[in-house]
Amino acid sequence: MRIAVSYQPENHFEQEAAALDIHPRLHRYPGFHSSFLPDDREVMVYLPPRYFDEPERRFATFYLHDGQNLIDPRTSFIPGQTWRVHSTSDLLTVQGVTEPVILVGIANTGLRRMAEYTPTADPKLGGGEGTQYARLLVEELKPFIDQSYRTLAGPQHTGLGGSSLGGLISLWTGFHYPDVFGRLAALSPSLWWDRRSLFTEVERLSPEPRPRIWLDMGLLEGGKHLRNAAAMARLLRRKGWNDQNLRFLRAEGGVHAESAWAERFGEVLRFLFPA
Repeated sequence: MRIAVSYQPENHFEQEAAALDIHPRLHRYPGFHSSFLPDDREVMVYLPPRYFDEPERRFATFYLHDGQNLIDPRTSFIPGQTWRVHSTSDLLTVQGVTEPVILVGIANTGLRRMAEYTPTADPKLGGGEGTQYARLLVEELKPFIDQSYRTLAGPQHTGLGGSSLGGLISLWTGFHYPDVFGRLAALSPSLWWDRRSLFTEVERLSPEPRPRIWLDMGLLEGGKHLRNAAAMARLLRRKGWNDQNLRFLRAEGGVHAESAWAERFGEVLRFLFPA
């Protein structure tokens, strides 16, 4: 469920959008094709400030779902309201708070978003193509990014994150591919999906190496969702996660919307990719 917020276009959004079209560190791949899923999708790559200044250096990479909502105010779910991942990452990098990270935004495919972001089929809602989406990430997209850019390819330098169903598929993928994604961000994850089937998966799996996990839920997202998130945090701690590799946040005033996730994105970067 998304919370709609009224929005009136403002000139600075138009200026921001125009600047993105000529931004030298933003690269777009509008028709990324997969052999695992029927729809092509846009992939955006945002390079850190030091990428061109240090030509011998390699960089960590953070893959993020729902790419339309990350940077461009023209394509976001609520026009003008994005996660602002580029400006937040730039600021924290320049301040020396986080390491410079290559951000990779993977656009969802609209009506097929639910199917692609769900690893199992829900009895009422369907879905269940998340296993194929994970193969797209692991077998197609990550090799393309590693070949095209100066990345640090190991799991300790590679993150995967998203919100809502994007948080769900991030956790599932990280637990099944710990040798690929060693940093996971699940913002307001849809842990209710398919009768909480992810809990069963996490219970039976013991990924090695153990990924570093950011998990959160807004206090205004509903008691059921807060309880689910807290239960996941307890399960992870029982399986050996601690304060060094797990951060669980109950976000004060947090709602299920891009604006809330934008506010927390800086904290996510600080925890997953500290300087």
